[in-house]
Amino acid sequence: MNAYRMKPLAFPWPPLIYGAALAAAFLLQAYFPLAAAETNIWIARTAGGLLIVMAIVLDVWAMRTLLDCHTTILPNRCSTHLVTSGPYRFTRNPIYLGYTLATAGIGLAVLNPWCIVTAMVAAVLTSIVAIKREELHLLSRFGIDFERYCNGTTRWI
Repeated sequence: MNAYRMKPLAFPWPPLIYGAALAAAFLLQAYFPLAAAETNIWIARTAGGLLIVMAIVLDVWAMRTLLDCHTTILPNRCSTHLVTSGPYRFTRNPIYLGYTLATAGIGLAVLNPWCIVTAMVAAVLTSIVAIKREELHLLSRFGIDFERYCNGTTRWI
């Protein structure tokens, strides 16, 4: 199969990676608890709630943009169009950024510091497992247009 037809991923790993990150954070908190400062719990919970809302808005906006551009949302399907509008003007991976923000936000909201650690680990794993392959796929499909897009838009933030 040529690179133009190659799927970016054989399996949609990112949702599984972030789900595992949340599970790991709760297991780590159960067996190796990290104490959260008791002084400003409401600030942490409010910040967590805001991060979760921002993540949901970002994910919905990104998915709506992909649908409006008639390309796939699924990371294991071939892209039909290079999307550079909506949240993709600011970041090349708004859905994964949303997952990361949601994971960290959940940690703040439930006072589990491990969620912040596992959110960072999940972001690194997503870069290695998914983003690199997706970028190769987009480069093979869209060539110089994708290179220009990469030069003007950051991978995360």
